[in-house]
Amino acid sequence: MKKSTIKDVAREANVSIATVSRILNNTGKGYSDKTKQHVMQTIEQMGYFPNAIARSLINNESGTIGVLFPAVSGMVSAEMLHGIEAAAQVYGKSVFVCNTLSDPDKTKHYLQLLYEKQVEGVIFASGRLTRNFQKIVKQMNVPFVTLSGISDLKNIPEIKVDDLKATYDATNYLIKHGHTKLAMVSGPPHDLIAGTPRMEGFKQALTDANLPCKSSQISWSSAFYFEDGKHAFRSIMKSHPEVTAIVAASDEMAAGVISEANAQGIRVPEDVSVIGYDNTKLATMTVPSLTTVSQEFDVMGYRASELLCQCIMGEDTDSIIMEHKIIERESVKKTKARGVV
Repeated sequence: MKKSTIKDVAREANVSIATVSRILNNTGKGYSDKTKQHVMQTIEQMGYFPNAIARSLINNESGTIGVLFPAVSGMVSAEMLHGIEAAAQVYGKSVFVCNTLSDPDKTKHYLQLLYEKQVEGVIFASGRLTRNFQKIVKQMNVPFVTLSGISDLKNIPEIKVDDLKATYDATNYLIKHGHTKLAMVSGPPHDLIAGTPRMEGFKQALTDANLPCKSSQISWSSAFYFEDGKHAFRSIMKSHPEVTAIVAASDEMAAGVISEANAQGIRVPEDVSVIGYDNTKLATMTVPSLTTVSQEFDVMGYRASELLCQCIMGEDTDSIIMEHKIIERESVKKTKARGVV
């Protein structure tokens, strides 16, 4: 006799697969008491009990999803993981985390490991899912979702912020507050996730405001960390000492800018204003506290995990562009405004 699946239960009860999953895992969210009672009655009529159903309704499932991060020690990945695990718990999944160090060979190794562990789906976070991984992705034959990253492979849903527009808005925020001599510190320009689009957003905002836009106004480093911000700021001050505002491509870089400015006797925001990108917890720890672009990484992680679980259950899904907003704190000096603020 063929075993029932979660789809069979959902069809018989006339509810969504997600609703059955939530009821089986007793989340108490997304369904009424009446619906729960109806689903449980359906389960009983099919000859099962909830604990047995949770183990056996979905054939050949491991109850795990894989998550690949380029660095699991960073604040961004920590906040993403918090959201990922919260949604996974709702759907009765556990999370297997891999630290790839952005190394292609290491990434392939972990994908092979996840395949052997029979994970039901994979979240590819803060990285680029290139065609180099196409063979193993096809072999795994499970849903993939990219989180704050991009995919060269077809039919991979994406969860991310529009980085170009977000950096455009951050730059325009400084311009509207009276700053006309701007520069940017960034990671590498060949980084298609956080490098290229954020640089393009910065340049586009300057061009639209009829402000100078020279390549020397962007100082980039090999990554987006604290020391990279310090190094990039030193370079900017040598080539453009007239600068009054800095757009940083990450909060860690912004913290590096503030630290190096302090070392040089440059006051923030009195002499140089700084706006960051990410709104990690670090943004509240700097002195002064950092005005920054918020991506709400925990929410993004939750949505990515939720989307992956929906894919696993066979539901139709689409990519999601998340909203961003500017969180105002103390690192930007508001001078005579250009136009309406």
